[in-house]
Amino acid sequence: MKLSDGYWRVRQGFKAAWARQTITVDPIDNGLRARAAANLAYGDRSATLGGPMFTVTLSTPAEGVIRVVEEHYRGVPDRGPHFQLNVDPDASFEVFHDDHGTGLRAGCLEAVVSNPGEVFSLDFRSGGVNLTGTSYKGLGVYRDEAADYATASPRAHLDFDEGCGVRHNYMREQLRLAPDEKVYGFGERFGHFVKNGQSVEMWNSDAGTSSDAVYKSIPFYWTSKGYGVFVNHPEDVSFEVGSETVGKIQFSTRGERLEYYVIAGPEPKDMLRRYTALTGRAPYLPAWSYGLWLTTSFLTDYDDATVAGFVDGMRERDIPLSVFHYDCYWLRPYHWCDFEWDGDMFHDPSGTIAEHHRKGLKVCVWINPYLSSVSPLYDEAVAGGYLLKLADGSAFATDFWQPGMGLIDFTNPDAREWYCSKLGKLIDMGVDCFKTDFGESIPTNVVYDNGADPVAMHNYYTYLYNETVYRYLEQRQGKGQAVLFARSATVGGQQFPVHWGGDCESTYPAMSESLRGGLSLMSSGFGYWAHDIGGFEGDPGPDLYKRWVQFGLLSTHSRLHGSKTVRVPWAFDEESCDVLRTFTKLKLSLLPYLARGSRQVSEDGIPLMRPMALEFPHDPAVRYLDRQYMLGDDLLVAPVFSPDGCVEYYVPEGEWTNYLTGERIVGPAWVTGTFDYMSLPLMVRPGAVIPVQEGRVDTEGDLLDGVTLKVFAPEALGEEWTSVELRRGFEQDAAVVEFRMRRIGNALQAQASDTGLAWSIMVGDKQAHACQGAAELTW
Repeated sequence: MKLSDGYWRVRQGFKAAWARQTITVDPIDNGLRARAAANLAYGDRSATLGGPMFTVTLSTPAEGVIRVVEEHYRGVPDRGPHFQLNVDPDASFEVFHDDHGTGLRAGCLEAVVSNPGEVFSLDFRSGGVNLTGTSYKGLGVYRDEAADYATASPRAHLDFDEGCGVRHNYMREQLRLAPDEKVYGFGERFGHFVKNGQSVEMWNSDAGTSSDAVYKSIPFYWTSKGYGVFVNHPEDVSFEVGSETVGKIQFSTRGERLEYYVIAGPEPKDMLRRYTALTGRAPYLPAWSYGLWLTTSFLTDYDDATVAGFVDGMRERDIPLSVFHYDCYWLRPYHWCDFEWDGDMFHDPSGTIAEHHRKGLKVCVWINPYLSSVSPLYDEAVAGGYLLKLADGSAFATDFWQPGMGLIDFTNPDAREWYCSKLGKLIDMGVDCFKTDFGESIPTNVVYDNGADPVAMHNYYTYLYNETVYRYLEQRQGKGQAVLFARSATVGGQQFPVHWGGDCESTYPAMSESLRGGLSLMSSGFGYWAHDIGGFEGDPGPDLYKRWVQFGLLSTHSRLHGSKTVRVPWAFDEESCDVLRTFTKLKLSLLPYLARGSRQVSEDGIPLMRPMALEFPHDPAVRYLDRQYMLGDDLLVAPVFSPDGCVEYYVPEGEWTNYLTGERIVGPAWVTGTFDYMSLPLMVRPGAVIPVQEGRVDTEGDLLDGVTLKVFAPEALGEEWTSVELRRGFEQDAAVVEFRMRRIGNALQAQASDTGLAWSIMVGDKQAHACQGAAELTW
């Protein structure tokens, strides 16, 4: 939210006061507390009459993280909700003094407050480097003098200098940006990947992928200078990223209190480790979730015969399928979402699901948190008090998606239990997972069972919605087996994967928008991501469909989905079947490699699909790249975004190898190439060891049975043994086999910790099979 008018003036209709002079700085039990006056009061007793006064409290929830709480009026009631954070109450810290002031040290990160009597400042340092900070006219409180008294929000409080009425107050902070500093994150954002110069609003909405509105707002960012910032507010935080004030990143929210966490690096992966340790990490996912998903599409006509035709058509064309998804119209018209199959279209759901299972498929069905008033369940929900209410006690109702629909109140434990009981009937029927759609268009004029602030609940609603469904699946199926396909999210939502990118158009620009959104989400603590292969709105045609298939099968999760047109490949042309078959089998062959990367997601919070700036933070050429990405540590993917098949992409230092063609390119270099539908830039990092299982046609079984370790640019290996750990499965407790490799001249030596395992090593087209746990290959 812009609160100024140029550099000097305050925005018309607002009045402002800023923390100007440090008054006191004192140690407290859990950290450090400072007070700063809005005027020059130190040593002038007459200037101490009245305020405003700001209280700044520093503490630490963990090593390398400092929590900052900035308050104008203290003691204001807090109705919640609150993000669920993993805070260590015994985290160690140290209060110290130096020439710059008094500081709090939390491991490698320091925060220093200016001395009493000096101009107020708060600086963050790590490793002797000043990362960022705030000073006079940074921390401030703003009063909206144009606010309507009668409609003032529950967060509005008394006029801060005259006490003469109710106003909308905002707290604002500005942190310095260096001239060459780049900013990343903020959740799923479809615009430019580098956020400098943008205004970013934390407000979830159902708005597609072609605007600045998003489904997944995450008030967390990190920068190329080696730190991150998490603003701990579920409500509508507003960021100005080097926009309102060019050399600052500004964030503001309504009320009298602002809380944020500064997170040390120095590397981007270090920031994500610390951020996800605080807000939660994605769990392990079952192997089947990484296979190909096929849906009925949204507005298409389908029944038992249509579904059977889709499933059998994939089998007849030798295209491995892992999950079949029923979108909205498995439900009866006007009855969304009461969990009852449309009996006119689906005569024996239990039998059909059993047949899917017999064919090796998992089954997913579409749900949402809304309930049509036409359904008999609506009366049951009203009687139980399970729906969001208006101030007069009546149920909130709208005709937005269904007639007179209400919304489940997930702050009510009884409502959650009731909702899960309906899901339980589907699980009993054989349903394996749920697509938790919607959760963004949540009203702010409602009353929650737990009394939470409805404005703050707008974004937070999705957390409770997805948590409820995920935890119930986990309870029924066991840890490591629960899977969602969710659209909306907020902080902590990464604990309930998978998330997909929402409703994109069937165009090349929309395909690139989707990738930008995914890379921003992967920069914000989320480990897994999918998108609608072929695009959602419109007909992609054969060309775009085949290009999107390449991209989709080289994403962490892969789903064919559309709106009014289907996404089975034979609906386009026979070559589409060939492309889908080739890239589906390619992904299946890479499951051992993906399993290695999945461990990084759950153990370290490092995404499986990651922007180049995250993987190569010291290469200035990658800082703006948003049309290519790394899949795990070693595979660089540059999708084709034009019908001429031409791609311009960048490879960092070293000799990179195209996994599909064998072409070698020495970096750093910009490369331009033209690719057919069976190829694209899929480049392997120098010295990488890629475990593959050629010929795999499903997601079942041991991931190391008959595995081949493909070694690329082995010249990058040294004579010392290099250790590579591979997992036998995707489960958290999957057994690990250690492989050791070294190069002596043109000979590659390898050993495995499991001497009974059948495996081989491969360099180029030369392959050697293991004997008694060892192999040697000369190339």
